[in-house]
Amino acid sequence: MAANQFLEYAFFNEKIIPFAHANVSVATLALQYGLSCFGGVRGYRGDDGAISIFRLPDHMLRFSRSASLLKIALPGNVDYLANAMIELTKRNAPTSDCYFRPFAYKSDLSLGPSIGHPGGAFSIYMLPLGNYFGDGEVKPLRVMVSSWRRVADGAIPARGKIGGAYVNSSIAKDEAQINGFDDAIMMNDRGKVAEASAANLFMVRDGVLITAPVTADVLEGITRRSVLELAKFLEIPVLEREIDRSELYIADEIFLAGTAAQIAPVGEVDKRVVGDVTRPITTKLSALFDDVVRGRNPAFAHWLTRVEISQSLVATD
Repeated sequence: MAANQFLEYAFFNEKIIPFAHANVSVATLALQYGLSCFGGVRGYRGDDGAISIFRLPDHMLRFSRSASLLKIALPGNVDYLANAMIELTKRNAPTSDCYFRPFAYKSDLSLGPSIGHPGGAFSIYMLPLGNYFGDGEVKPLRVMVSSWRRVADGAIPARGKIGGAYVNSSIAKDEAQINGFDDAIMMNDRGKVAEASAANLFMVRDGVLITAPVTADVLEGITRRSVLELAKFLEIPVLEREIDRSELYIADEIFLAGTAAQIAPVGEVDKRVVGDVTRPITTKLSALFDDVVRGRNPAFAHWLTRVEISQSLVATD
């Protein structure tokens, strides 16, 4: 994505500045050793121009926990982080659905990869985002089981969004794409299904919605948690347990779930068609999820942080 596709302002060093000026040193430990963490949050634009940020407090809580894993001191608590995102939204006045990237890193300029180095910095930037897996209509994904294993929590904390750990995701997704697939499914060191390159995985077998537990070296996804709650709301049986690779080949339905991916149906695994092409449970969950994030279901209104946008700040053609 070109720099001019990002929204105009960023939150950087505790103030809002032009995105182009939000720069860091080449010697920062974040760049040298991956000592950083990040989040991903979506905002949905309503017909009245307001932006509804999805599960903002939950995202900021997970973000702060990721920072604590790396001993990165943040400039404030969860409320401070959330308010910074709200103020940046007002300043950028997005005219479409958008994506937020909160980012914290070791700003100290030192040699050596120790997380004990002092210094920490926090920033947020924004960009417009529609369908993560391509423009237009959502199409069932073609995925492959990667030869690369998911990073183990005993190596790099898997439940945090740790910058350096995403080399793992990057090489797995690259392997999938050069082989003609949309994404990769990664196994953990125990040989069980973990997740996709940047999304959690769900499957349906005999009417039961199944996903790997948070102890299976997966990210503790906010969308993952939301899907489990929405399934219970729809009275769909849910089960968190380990998943074998062969189960992917005989599953009735499979979908990916994440902030960027939202709910993305999987049509093929390793060139094998996933069982039920009508995807009744995926379809129900996806429809409810869309109603929730668009503010059309009052039962989940508490998941949305509504930000009014001043029309005087909205760019005109």
